[in-house]
Amino acid sequence: MDGGQSPRPQQHHRTPEREGNNNYDIERMDGAREGERWQNGSSDALLRYDDRQSVHEPLMRKRTINTASQIAIVGANICPIESLDYEVVENNLFKQDWRSRKKKQIFQYIVMKWTLVLLIGLLTGLVGFFNNLAVENIAGLKLLITSDLMLNQRYFTAFLAYGGSNLVLAAAAAAICAYIAPAAAGSGIPEVKAYLNGVDAYSILAPSTLFVKIFGSILGVSAGFVLGKEGPMVHTGACIANLLGQGGSRKYHLTCNWLRYFKNDRDRRDLITCGCAAGVAAAFRAPVGGVLFALEEAASWWRSALLWRAFFTTAVVAVVLRTLIEFCRSGKCGLFGQGGLIMFDLSSTVATYSTPDLLAIIILGIIGGIFGGLFNFLLDKILRIYSIINERGAPSKILLTMIVSVITSMCSYGLPWLASCTQCPVDAMEQCPTVGRSGNYKNFQCPPGYYNGMASLFFNTNDDAIRNLFSTGTATEYHMSSLFIFFVAIYCLGLVTYGIAVPSGLFIPVILAGATYGRIVGTLLGSISNLDPGLFALLGAASFLGGTMRMTVSVCVILLELTNDLQMLPLVMLVLLISKTIADSFNKGVYDQIVVMKGLPYMEAHAEPYMRHLVAGDVVSGPLITFSGIEKVADIVTALRITGHNGFPVVDEPPLTEVPELVGLVIRSHLLVLLKGKMFMKERVKTSGSFVMERFGAFDFAKPGSGKGLKIEDLHFTDEEMQMYIDLHTIANTSPYGG
Repeated sequence: MDGGQSPRPQQHHRTPEREGNNNYDIERMDGAREGERWQNGSSDALLRYDDRQSVHEPLMRKRTINTASQIAIVGANICPIESLDYEVVENNLFKQDWRSRKKKQIFQYIVMKWTLVLLIGLLTGLVGFFNNLAVENIAGLKLLITSDLMLNQRYFTAFLAYGGSNLVLAAAAAAICAYIAPAAAGSGIPEVKAYLNGVDAYSILAPSTLFVKIFGSILGVSAGFVLGKEGPMVHTGACIANLLGQGGSRKYHLTCNWLRYFKNDRDRRDLITCGCAAGVAAAFRAPVGGVLFALEEAASWWRSALLWRAFFTTAVVAVVLRTLIEFCRSGKCGLFGQGGLIMFDLSSTVATYSTPDLLAIIILGIIGGIFGGLFNFLLDKILRIYSIINERGAPSKILLTMIVSVITSMCSYGLPWLASCTQCPVDAMEQCPTVGRSGNYKNFQCPPGYYNGMASLFFNTNDDAIRNLFSTGTATEYHMSSLFIFFVAIYCLGLVTYGIAVPSGLFIPVILAGATYGRIVGTLLGSISNLDPGLFALLGAASFLGGTMRMTVSVCVILLELTNDLQMLPLVMLVLLISKTIADSFNKGVYDQIVVMKGLPYMEAHAEPYMRHLVAGDVVSGPLITFSGIEKVADIVTALRITGHNGFPVVDEPPLTEVPELVGLVIRSHLLVLLKGKMFMKERVKTSGSFVMERFGAFDFAKPGSGKGLKIEDLHFTDEEMQMYIDLHTIANTSPYGG
């Protein structure tokens, strides 16, 4: 996949004559006019086309200009995109390099692959722990200060402290995102999914994106937004993998010979897939769920060898997190507790269910499918509006983020005032009212001995709110009115929050909303159901996840690893299947919709039905530009300047061969390396290519990091050099799958 074009027999446009004339632009205009005549269609050509296709006209209009280069929205940034080279360029230089490898070098390559995934697991686990440590302490300190002010009945001052700190944190997150790395906005899962499908963009996995993703996520979650750090952790893991997979850096003299083998898109793709799995494992402490997420949602290419490495990566993440959590249990990490790494342990709860419970599960699945389809529909409309606002520049992005922050603070602080105070239960398993930053019994404005149930959900971190909803043995602690108001608020805030210029994930808002309506259903059916409302909350979260994200296996395993409850496996599977089936009848999954909305050219696993009747000539860009095996420097330079695609067929013609013969495909980056090296010839004669192999190695043609590399504008040539020739046989891929 070289971002190029496919040949079309009816419109074959050659580069200028090889004898030295410089009328390339004139011939290009002639080729365009020739393409227009072909597009309008002479009767003879149309009849020949009809005979081949048995249709009266092509299904798609032919294009007569090259439009291979595209732009798309990456995060909150509009930038050009290209395709990746996922097939090895099997040219003579590559074959010579492969034959020259010794057993020691092959052993180094294998060891380095496992060493790199080990480092990915270690670093992603450390970043995941650091994220949770920072969020727990920043958000916890903010809530403690606000609670102390409320205990002294300084309610307005408490709101100013709460809303002001949220506003400052939100503005800081938006500022670093808007000015340093706009590509870090959002969850990053659609961008990573598109990258693993073959789409490349300059800043999609850049070091600056990694930096902003980490600190922007900490600031955004600490600011009280209805968003999570799980989606950004997937992008973070991918960025870490990409950074390690660069194969070193010539700029900082960090390149070693044995790192050069990883400077290709195929190895880099495998590492980034492992990084995605590590990100999910670090966010949810779900190693198996991380592997399944990468398999089900992220990766487009998969094989058994990659499965082993991804599983090893997530296992390393799990060990790192467990070790650091045990270290923090003694109180050495400030307010850090479980750090949002596990929602609630339900393993001690006995789950018994009967026929009425199964009917309730079916109802939950239907509700999740309907709400999920509606959520995706509304989110698509809101994101399109936000994209218009974000196009106005960084100040508009920051202003939008601050407006959403004010709305969120007003809801989370103001709505609990609508709830009445409830007397503390005599059999409460924890202190009531809660002392500290978290718990099921928030005092808020209530007198001693009473608690505010809605404040226990709103006036908390998102992770603590989920723990409260998942808690068992608390059937009467949350009023129906409080749950309903909380659901409506979270549903709406989740919609308006995703899309602002901060790193934000959808997992937490979806789990929160689903757990809330699941608990509502469990409370309503309490008289006829044997299941605890906390278990209904888990099933509600599963139904909403299935309705929005359309993932089944990975979500099922992630939820079971979160709650440590295998007894709920059959019910979780059932509710996921129902909600996904219902939602699929409305629209696509949320990440698939965002990929389309951002303009990322994602290639689906299965073609649409109408595509069965298309041939290459129906969709190809034209005019086709080819090179001869011995090509003039001026022709190559001109072609690279006037086109935006990356693949060019190489065709030998008389007198080099008796008849025109396809040599292979040459890509732009390899042409630029040859041009920079100025391996030119004064005469147009075919060579053995040995002097190219002596001057260059496979490492010289290795692909640099995402979006980097030589550009034709960086190269300059004299008039004498422009009239010289260059041999392309050595670097032409003789086994191309396409351009």
